[in-house]
Amino acid sequence: MPELAISAEKVAFIIEKAREFDVKEGDVDPDSGSNPSDDDAVDVLGDDGSDPVASELGGFIVALNEDEQVDLVALTWLGRGDGTIDDWDDLRARAVEARSEYRKPRHETVQYLLGEPMLGDLLADGLDAFGIDWTDERLTADSSDPSERDEDEPTKQR
Repeated sequence: MPELAISAEKVAFIIEKAREFDVKEGDVDPDSGSNPSDDDAVDVLGDDGSDPVASELGGFIVALNEDEQVDLVALTWLGRGDGTIDDWDDLRARAVEARSEYRKPRHETVQYLLGEPMLGDLLADGLDAFGIDWTDERLTADSSDPSERDEDEPTKQR
């Protein structure tokens, strides 16, 4: 079984943020002057180009090293069905080749990934092909009350 250069924890974070980003839709009410409560706050799902989730996700991906970014692209392709786990080395080699054609590889990789519809689902499917349960690596805040946590469990930074 091939190994990933990116941790499942990092991919889990990207999956969750990508899914938040994917629910956005085109600006359906650009001249809305109404109160959000009057229109059931539907404007929150509109993409007006200033999405903080996209900025956070893009910033996270651009900060990854080259091998991690290459793995993200290859995982996306694996999840899309462009190959199987047995083709991992070929998918990765194709990702390296595609990256070499970019003038600004870090930023263009981010643009490519954020432009991929259903990125979160594709990455999750890619991790599934590796047999990695990414849901154990979730990076969302622990919503349990401190008194409900095991006292011996160390507090984790998330």
